Amino acid sequence: MSKVIELTDKTFKEEVLESKEIVLVDFWAPWCGPCRMMAPILDELAVELDGKVKITKLDVENPAHQALAMEFQIQSIPNMKVFKDGKVIREIIGFNAKEKLREEIEILL
Repeated sequence: MSKVIELTDKTFKEEVLESKEIVLVDFWAPWCGPCRMMAPILDELAVELDGKVKITKLDVENPAHQALAMEFQIQSIPNMKVFKDGKVIREIIGFNAKEKLREEIEILL
């Protein structure tokens, strides 16, 4: 049973850029209401899509993570980017209902 992986600036390269799996990164912040609403949806999808997609999140408010937020041009949150072979293949901005988000991800599989 998989769960959402909390990324740091130190784990981002290994967990995302070097991953053999497709990886969804949720760029979020603790004060962001829509981000908090997305959290249980991402928890459910991490279990349902286990073995197909790795679901991760990165707190952009953490000063150590701001360079990554800038590198991936995070200007609004929630902002989810889907990576394959170390490259962004899809960007999903804003709150999404579970089924809509699942469709967005499954199209890429």
